[in-house]
Amino acid sequence: MGPIKLGIVDDHKIFRNGLKATLEDCGGFELVLEASNGKELIGLLTDKTPDVILMDIKMPEMDGIQTASYVHQHFKDIKILALSMFNEDKYIVDMMKAGASGYLLKNAEPEEIIEAVSTVYNKGFYFNEHLSITLIKQLVGNDHADNIPNNKTDLNEREIEVLKLVCQECSNQEIADKIFLSVRTVEGYRARLFEKTGSKNLVGLVIYAIKRGIINVT
Repeated sequence: MGPIKLGIVDDHKIFRNGLKATLEDCGGFELVLEASNGKELIGLLTDKTPDVILMDIKMPEMDGIQTASYVHQHFKDIKILALSMFNEDKYIVDMMKAGASGYLLKNAEPEEIIEAVSTVYNKGFYFNEHLSITLIKQLVGNDHADNIPNNKTDLNEREIEVLKLVCQECSNQEIADKIFLSVRTVEGYRARLFEKTGSKNLVGLVIYAIKRGIINVT
């Protein structure tokens, strides 16, 4: 397997250079594009397609939330890892709902950045402790619950079992191993979960599971 192809989108060149140096030093990554804002990124994506984009949230011209939404709609195979100095719940949830697959603060240690990029590439998402807390707070605030009533689900027993494991951040392979199914069958269950719950991403699935008492957040 070749190196993970990366894109970096941030309006601060010094930060981009530091991030590049961090990732290049550890090996296993190839930088294929960099941009200073979302508008510039979109112009580059027609020629170069990274596996993972590390994307700032606060940018001129076109911010991270708008850009993540566009990339998610038009380049579904690209994973987005949001980067920000703003340790605020609203930014995390908005980026995840726009299509980002993970979130990191810019002051994260190099080891965490490398872990996050590798995890989001291999598993399709990256959760850290703060994001889990954010989801709980978002549920309590009921700002993004999509007006779904509590304690009601149309999922069957196996779908609930898969959903619980998804909420534990298990990959398709890990779920397959735990409940003795093929990876392809698990992928089918995941697809049905998104369809049945009306969720657009992993955050929606977690919120759905919490609202219906399928998983316990305490």
